[in-house]
Amino acid sequence: MSLSLDISHAARARPSAPVNLSGLTREGLRQALIDAGVCPPEKARMRASQIWGWIHHYGVTDFSAMTNVARDMQARLADAFTLERPEIVERQVSKDGTRKWLIRTAPGIEIETVYIPDVGRAGALCVSSQVGCTLNCSFCHTGTQKLVRNLTAAEIVAQVQVARDDLGEWPSPKEDRRLSNIVFMGMGEPLYNLDHVADAIDIISDNEGVALSRRRITVSTSGVVPQLNELGERTQTMLAISLHATNDELRNVLVPLNKKYPLEQLMAGIRAYPGLGNARRVTFEYVMLKGVNDSPEEARALVKLIAGIPAKVNLIPFNPWPGTEYECSDWKTIERFAAILNKAGYASPIRTPRGRDILAACGQLKSESEKIRASALRAMMSVD
Repeated sequence: MSLSLDISHAARARPSAPVNLSGLTREGLRQALIDAGVCPPEKARMRASQIWGWIHHYGVTDFSAMTNVARDMQARLADAFTLERPEIVERQVSKDGTRKWLIRTAPGIEIETVYIPDVGRAGALCVSSQVGCTLNCSFCHTGTQKLVRNLTAAEIVAQVQVARDDLGEWPSPKEDRRLSNIVFMGMGEPLYNLDHVADAIDIISDNEGVALSRRRITVSTSGVVPQLNELGERTQTMLAISLHATNDELRNVLVPLNKKYPLEQLMAGIRAYPGLGNARRVTFEYVMLKGVNDSPEEARALVKLIAGIPAKVNLIPFNPWPGTEYECSDWKTIERFAAILNKAGYASPIRTPRGRDILAACGQLKSESEKIRASALRAMMSVD
């Protein structure tokens, strides 16, 4: 059974909009064609496969572009469905090449997705799985936002489509991809929205569409232990753990979810993760907080905590934000921490802060964009 938050009651009252086919799984697409009376059941699988390629390999947004689909069929599809992209509210490009899009998928529903070049094989897209967050991690600016709702599979896939539109990656390239990796490290806790996350991964990884290998898709969780096994079984993706502390006392403060699933349970769940091995290592994310979790003693405790687990540790320099009580560790302190991990046999790259000039760095998503727009609106009102 999937663990998800049922916070969709408000959406049920809204008039139904045309179904966007780009957010449906293959089976969902086939069934939608039948339910809408667009084609008979015996032809639905063939027709779904045909449409699938146009949507996910060629990236079309207009049924009339499907040149091997008869015009009367194109018209029936256009009457019943849509392929429309969400509205791009803001698009920003950093001096380091990072790109950020603020996307509006419905009234009051805005999400940010960030493309970071030179990460992974070529470039990684950081996608969101919820609007807001419930976890309230004390060092994370994004976590200060209240949860609005889970994103649908269509809204998750739309983030990938928007990025590929902008990067010019249609049709899906076999080689020289600019978007080579996807990380579920944006807004929200993916394991609290596992059904939609799993469907989105099925769509993104389909070999006749975007065709990203599941080994190039990483799902990051703060440690929703009961869902770890299901995540591995359903998605076969890489796993990342937002760790940040080596003892329960500190992690209870930094990652309050730890009070529900303490480190002993979390580590047991990680060790049992399906497919775990040298070819599918766990990534532990560890934000470096000055005087909090960055001592040599903490580094040695981390080595002991993850002993025997095929893993690497991403060390993340903290991104300060207004009102936070934390500071980023000194660079020499971070390097000393990394050296201890390296000596113990764990790769421990120090993540280079990216996109800070466009508020696209880790832990900054949406909060600052909203504040800037609100400030601009107040300024306009004061002039009037």
